[in-house]
Amino acid sequence: MKTLLLTGGSSGIGKATAVLFKQHGWLVFELSRSGHSSEGIIHVDCDVTNEQSVQHAVEEVIKQTDHLDVVFSNAGMGISGAIEYTKPEDAHRQMDVNFFGAFNLTKAVLPILRKQRSGRIIFTSSVAAILAVPYQAFYSASKAAINAFALALQNEVRAFGIKVSVLMPGDVATGFTGARIKEQDGEDTYTHAKQAVEAMERDERGGMAPVAMAKKVYHIATCRCPRPEYVGGAIYRVFCALDIILPKRLVNWIEGKMYS
Repeated sequence: MKTLLLTGGSSGIGKATAVLFKQHGWLVFELSRSGHSSEGIIHVDCDVTNEQSVQHAVEEVIKQTDHLDVVFSNAGMGISGAIEYTKPEDAHRQMDVNFFGAFNLTKAVLPILRKQRSGRIIFTSSVAAILAVPYQAFYSASKAAINAFALALQNEVRAFGIKVSVLMPGDVATGFTGARIKEQDGEDTYTHAKQAVEAMERDERGGMAPVAMAKKVYHIATCRCPRPEYVGGAIYRVFCALDIILPKRLVNWIEGKMYS
């Protein structure tokens, strides 16, 4: 039986991915701070921001299986607000969950994948890593860091038979939107901030179903030669292509006008 280990599997894209892989006959280990086990999905308590917690969770998984086929680093959170008024502790929390959480998981699973000389690591990134979103600067930064991290990692672990990819979804309708930490200080100064965040959240709530991204993860996990980067959603692939074709100054100006 093939095995999937994923973080952030208690809701949203992670939960949809866990269910889909289970339906395809995989044994799924779901690591999160909340959640519960069900048939074919084994929950393990884990705080991705705590290196020891992640290491202990992975050790618990290895007690129940002798191999890992796919590791899906999906845990994430979001903050919004003007950079000038963002609380340092919120900015640090953003990076701790989104970036260092992925680092902690990678560090814990690599000895296992190296020993078996196989396996795939998939990271949830975002289109915001390519098209930085105003008033979500730290979210965009955390996802851009994931992209760079994954590309560097692939070159480090290629000799061990390990493959690395990132999935960059566009707008997806999940509980992520409601859980976002919103910094409202500075809205009198940055007068477009509130309406920009509201517009983003409307797009998210009307976005793709999580199962669409779960299917993308399954494709990355099972295709013969996975690419380093995938964009989730046809329209978002167009946006990212335009970022390559058009001058960066123009692309950034257009995005600014979208949220002003």
